[in-house]
Amino acid sequence: MKYPVNFEQALINNPSPRCPCMLLLDTSHSMSGAPIDELNRGVKQFINELKQDEIAAGSVELGVITFGEHVSEPQEMTAIEDITAVKTFTTYGRTPMGRAVETALDALEERKASYKAHAISYYQPWVVLMTDGAPTDEWQAAAERLLKLSAQGKVMVLCIGIGDHANMQVLKMFAKKNVFRLQGLKFNTFFSWLSQSMQRVSASNPGDGVKYPDAGGWASIA
Repeated sequence: MKYPVNFEQALINNPSPRCPCMLLLDTSHSMSGAPIDELNRGVKQFINELKQDEIAAGSVELGVITFGEHVSEPQEMTAIEDITAVKTFTTYGRTPMGRAVETALDALEERKASYKAHAISYYQPWVVLMTDGAPTDEWQAAAERLLKLSAQGKVMVLCIGIGDHANMQVLKMFAKKNVFRLQGLKFNTFFSWLSQSMQRVSASNPGDGVKYPDAGGWASIA
C-alpha cells in the first residue's frame, strides 16, 4: 500500500510529533492456519483501536514488514489516521529474518531523516519482531545493528516468540530485554496492549519516560 497522500504534504497538514512503530511479522509457511489468521485480526484491531484516539491517530505511524519466501513491505510507514486498508497476510516459504530487520532499520533511518528535514519532532521508534521459528538467512549483523541502536536509545525493541518452536535464544540476540513468548495465540490481547502503549507514548512529550501497561495478559518471560 502506498501513501494515501504525498508524505511532504502530510507533514505540512499534520505537524504532530511522530511515534513510528514498525512491525516485523513472520509469514513463513509454519505460520499457516490459526496463527496467521489471528495475526491478521490482531493487526487490524491494533489500527482500529488507535483510530479511536485522536492524538494517537495523528501521531503514531505504522509500518509493516513481512518475511516469508520474500521480505515485503505491505504497509509503508503511514500515520494511523491515513491508513484506509490493511493487506491480509498470507504464508509461504522460509524465514529471512535478518534481511527483514535490515530493511526495517533502513526504512526507519529514512523516515527519521524526513522528520528532521521538516522539523518534525519524534518519539523513540518501536521495532516489534514476531516469529514462530528461527532465521533461515544470515542474521548476526542485523542483530548486532539492532542491539547497538537499542543501547544508544535510538529504538525500542520488542521481540515476541510465537508457539513452542520459536527460538527464544536467537531472539535474545536481537534484544537484551523485552523478549517474551506469546501465551497461546493471544494476538488480540497483545495488540490491545501495544495500542495502549502507543497511546501513552503519543500523549507524552518526546523524551519523557512512559509507564507501559502490564504485559501479564499475553506474555510469558522467555
